[in-house]
Amino acid sequence: MSGHSKWSSIKHKKGAADAKRGKIFTKLIKEITVAARMGGGGDQASNPRLRAAVLAAKAENMPKDNIERAIKKGTGELEGVSYEEITYEGYGPGGAAVLVESLTDNKNRTVADIRHIFSKSGGNLGENGCVAWMFSKKGYITVSKENADEEALMEIALEAGAEDVREDDGVFEIITGTNDFESVKSALEKASIPFLEAEITMLPQNTTNLEGKDAEKMIKLMETIEDCDDVQKVYTNADIPEDMAG
Repeated sequence: MSGHSKWSSIKHKKGAADAKRGKIFTKLIKEITVAARMGGGGDQASNPRLRAAVLAAKAENMPKDNIERAIKKGTGELEGVSYEEITYEGYGPGGAAVLVESLTDNKNRTVADIRHIFSKSGGNLGENGCVAWMFSKKGYITVSKENADEEALMEIALEAGAEDVREDDGVFEIITGTNDFESVKSALEKASIPFLEAEITMLPQNTTNLEGKDAEKMIKLMETIEDCDDVQKVYTNADIPEDMAG
């Protein structure tokens, strides 16, 4: 919808707040550790989840030693904390759906924290399954309109297996199935087309438009959830006015 932005683009405009808070390394290290443990060992070639986690860490200039230590903690070569993956679901202001992915070593603490954040922001934590059905797990790549010709981009992306290429708020969005994500990303790299972001994410099938106070509260809710140490990623179907992205 014109004049509105999804949370991913609002977060992008707000800048690397996570990095400033020093939280991003912690989250990336957790993901690498769990990916090495759950995804089939420390070999990136045979562990796509670990490969994606290491690429994300490298994109944030994480030192190689930190990455290797995190992998070894996951494989058990080094002693480390055991994290559990838990997804929380709920509703934010205006009834917008919120999906929270966490890695925690204490689920009682995490659920208490998440519940408190929801209620404080005018939302509520729901039952498992209450909103997950509204999202689809997809590969998501964005390319600035300045860096690519739409026709050429579409041809390269679709040829490599992308499901859709669409324009939104000054960028091209490329949507892929999770299995085709890496081949599409590689095709763009081969064609020397730089991308703004490339990740496996949960895309909402429909959006909920929020205005005024509800939109303000929603931004605050999302920022507070993302700031929680146990939270890895947070998704919403909220559509928020662009002028609130500053």
